Amino acid sequence: MYDFFLADLAATGPILLVAGLGVLVVLLDAFRNDDASIPWIAGVGMAVAGVWQAFAVGDAGTAFEGQVYVGGAAAIANLIVLVGAIASVALTVPYLSRLGRNYGEVHGLILFATAGMMTLASAGSLVTLFVGLETMSVCLYVLTGLVREESTANESALKYFLLGAFSTGFFLYGLALLYGATGTMELALLAEGVAVTGRTGLFLAGVGLLLVGFFFKVSAVPFHMWTPDVYQGAPTALTAFMSTASKAATFAALAVVLSRALPPVLVDGTVQLTLAVVAAVTMVVGNVVALVQSNVKRMLAYSSVAHAGYILAGLAAGTAAGYGASLFYLLAYTLMNLGAFGVIGALEWDGEQGADQDLSSLAGVGYRKPWLGVAMGVFMFALTGFPPLAGFIGKYLVFAAAVDAGLVWLAVLGVLASVVSGYYYLRVLVVMWMQSPDEAPDNARQPFPVARATGIVVAACAVALLVLGILPAGVIDVTAAAFAPDAVVQVVP
Repeated sequence: MYDFFLADLAATGPILLVAGLGVLVVLLDAFRNDDASIPWIAGVGMAVAGVWQAFAVGDAGTAFEGQVYVGGAAAIANLIVLVGAIASVALTVPYLSRLGRNYGEVHGLILFATAGMMTLASAGSLVTLFVGLETMSVCLYVLTGLVREESTANESALKYFLLGAFSTGFFLYGLALLYGATGTMELALLAEGVAVTGRTGLFLAGVGLLLVGFFFKVSAVPFHMWTPDVYQGAPTALTAFMSTASKAATFAALAVVLSRALPPVLVDGTVQLTLAVVAAVTMVVGNVVALVQSNVKRMLAYSSVAHAGYILAGLAAGTAAGYGASLFYLLAYTLMNLGAFGVIGALEWDGEQGADQDLSSLAGVGYRKPWLGVAMGVFMFALTGFPPLAGFIGKYLVFAAAVDAGLVWLAVLGVLASVVSGYYYLRVLVVMWMQSPDEAPDNARQPFPVARATGIVVAACAVALLVLGILPAGVIDVTAAAFAPDAVVQVVP
């Protein structure tokens, strides 16, 4: 028994390491108040967890009697989450230092949120799903309202908390119905359980409520209403974290539920139609509303809504290729959004949260900081889906999976929505490169420094998008193999 317990601890070691680091950071902040070492502990510790997780990618299995998935898709999703978390820590330090809010507990909350995200992405049971989701969510609620003196931050945090709590009720009720319909909590046994009990109606109701909870967390229409306000009100560096890592974890958990927990007949029928319709509406609404935004963070918020629709298109395919394509897209999306929010955060140079977020404040930035303008060009073109960047490869993969699954109309709609998105993405570059710096507001014309950590993150994301777009084969093979039939772990009852 002890041997199995130790093996389970080793298999879930990266998650436990990140959670343990969170406790350590809180204690250090309480007794030493050593702000300089805390970000290093958080960043290096998560890097170690990432390396540990990378070695487990090819070894799919379960731990703690099926409660947690390890290796395979879970390991890939956790790597994406860790990339987002490490980059966010690097962006957060200089940004919050300018605001005078670089508290040690911020990094503790990031670590606890990351542990929750990794638990969510690795969930093998309904209970683990709920624990991971709520651990992540509670930390994000607090981080959103970090700057309490800002009315927008308070409003965003309260709105996020109330709507998040409401969606959690749907999610938890769905879990209860699924347990009542199947008699089991383990994801891999749900399909078999409903076949034995025959409680199909109860099972469908549970799946529907579960999807509502997932749709809220990924900002899918019509559960997206919190996204623009929260993204705008939260500190920009933390917006980068919640817009990337949390979505990666939630989408990975949804992919696991669809591929391992639901009967194939249901996935190919009712669930596929539901996901396809939600994906279509999400792509259209996200892109159309983003067209009229003048605030850059709100524009990127609606952009993230649209990208949730693209990823849902891959999940709607209901195939291993679709699930693998969604994982690849999540990696590309994480790099694109981290870089874009990193640039926007670097431009808030007057020491006030949320300052200079209007599109006009970017006038002439390409001339004042050419490398920031070039990097932003890479991110905007990648978000649009221009080759040879990773955003293009990601969209091609999810739309190809949708076509192969017979959802040609969804793929065509996605391509048209991507064309529309080109307007508001390229408008950012027009303002940065084709307008004079004199057209910017007075407080946006002064010289501004860019922290070294911010520059490294922005440059690394831009280079990674280019490399991943030119040489995607290796990553595509790994993500596709994660959901291949022989990689799906079945728990023996």
